[in-house]
Amino acid sequence: MRFLRLSDRYLPILSWGRDYNRATLTSDLVAAVIVTIMLIPQSLAYALLAGLPPVVGLYASILPLIAYAIFGTSRTLAVGPVAVVSLLTAAAVSEIAASGTADYLTAALILALMSGFILLFMGIFRLGFVANLLSHPVISGFITASAIIIALSQAKHILGVEGGGDSLVAIAGTLLTALPGFNAITLAIGTVSLLFLFWVRRGFKPLLLRFGLSDFLAGLIARTGPVLAVIAAILAVAIFRLDHQGVAIVGKIPQGLPPFTVPIFDQDIWLALLPAAFLISIVGFVESISVAQTLAAKRRQSIDPDQELVGLGAANIAAGLTGGYPVTGGFARSVVNFDAGAQTPAAGAFTAVGILLASLLLTPLLHFLPIAVLAATIIVAVLSLVDLETMKENWAYSKADFAAMAITILATLAFGVETGLIAGVALSILLYLYQTSRPHVAIVGQVPGTEHFRNVDRHDVVTSPHVLTMRFDESLYFANARAVESRIQKEVAERPEIKHVVLQCPAVNFIDASALESLEMTVQRLKSAGIDLHLSEVKGPVMDRLKRSHLLDELTGRVFLTQHQAMRTLDPETTLKADKMVRPEIAG
Repeated sequence: MRFLRLSDRYLPILSWGRDYNRATLTSDLVAAVIVTIMLIPQSLAYALLAGLPPVVGLYASILPLIAYAIFGTSRTLAVGPVAVVSLLTAAAVSEIAASGTADYLTAALILALMSGFILLFMGIFRLGFVANLLSHPVISGFITASAIIIALSQAKHILGVEGGGDSLVAIAGTLLTALPGFNAITLAIGTVSLLFLFWVRRGFKPLLLRFGLSDFLAGLIARTGPVLAVIAAILAVAIFRLDHQGVAIVGKIPQGLPPFTVPIFDQDIWLALLPAAFLISIVGFVESISVAQTLAAKRRQSIDPDQELVGLGAANIAAGLTGGYPVTGGFARSVVNFDAGAQTPAAGAFTAVGILLASLLLTPLLHFLPIAVLAATIIVAVLSLVDLETMKENWAYSKADFAAMAITILATLAFGVETGLIAGVALSILLYLYQTSRPHVAIVGQVPGTEHFRNVDRHDVVTSPHVLTMRFDESLYFANARAVESRIQKEVAERPEIKHVVLQCPAVNFIDASALESLEMTVQRLKSAGIDLHLSEVKGPVMDRLKRSHLLDELTGRVFLTQHQAMRTLDPETTLKADKMVRPEIAG
């Protein structure tokens, strides 16, 4: 039995595979068909965004999906190329080689392998908590800024001009320089595609509903809008030979199975790509896990974050070995997979089969596909990721979170995606240290007629002239140890009649060595002044660690289970008086 449980844990396919039946197969096949139709143009477009040949996007959507189906725990997450990871890939690989060269593709393969190994390592050693370094405001700001950069970077394909750059300023500068040379036909194709795709998002489903289709079917068909744009554009270019009039097309796409690729081991290249691989791994995992958890909650299912790291790691290793580039779970296609009725990760494996058939049979039909249409697909997809409403909410709720989001957006737009993300993470950590280094401290008293103790500045409470109770609403560690020590001294100095100090600790989750030393020094200083130091409401794990220290031996007072017990012991007269008083809500 223990072996079976371990097998299910590390090979989730064994868990859901035992109950697989014909009804589940039908649901997964239907979902796979819908997602395959959606994923083909997306894969081509995101490979273009990464600066890679379009066929690489197809390769990254085959074996990685099968690997995730074996090792992943989400029943509906759809893995493959995504916009933000594609942009990060382009930013990292362009530092190593020029786009369009063999070295560029090799670097992308290495990046996928490294990301896979990093994710796999994190999953095996259960290091998923590292992703917590990316707060929601930072991630939201990073994705918003990245979406803006991605959308602007695709404007060159809509205009039919050359351009480039890693930041908003650089991209805008190259576009302005190249603008006079735009291609009118390319601009027309790109503009029409953009308008159609924007309309599809809002107007296609209502139109289908008016024709009598069910809400479910209309929603699924509406999501295939990009395929209609692709087909129409291919026919227009092929019939009127618009490629002879300067319209850039995808061109010949190799037919066949994904190649087996083993990137060369060049120490300099691998080391140069390591920071980017780590960032891609973390960003990809955060994006994937947020989508997976959201969809799992809707069906009251659960996922294992550490096993998700293993699943995503296996998917990226598979991508690096079969001519792909870094992949992760995508929001849009995962929602489509969910809405289409996918019941198990087998839907992803069936999608991989669909993409494989497309790479074997359909690639010649994509020869005349205008790059402007792929660019329009990317622009429409990423603009939905721009989230300025969160900035407004953060401004109202937390100026610190607003600052983290704003700095992330500005740094990403000004200096590029890697610098922006690092700046956001660094600012989040600094703000956390700043805030926790100044913990909220409350002087508390007993609420009349109850055993509850509340802040004297917020409630009408009873206090003792001889007992000072202080509640620290933060864990005690090196950043706030001296502040806590100073606050205790300050409060005691202002109350010469005090005989006891009680530290109420319901919000203290840990006490590190620095804080422990400060507490020991506080005990000695209070002892020399004839004051006993007591603790109350100490959490079990914290108490376990204190028992392994000298603090409890040196403590002049006691450790009380509750604050009421402490006051009843140290000043029974005041406590009895407060117990007999009428509760405030009853009195008035």
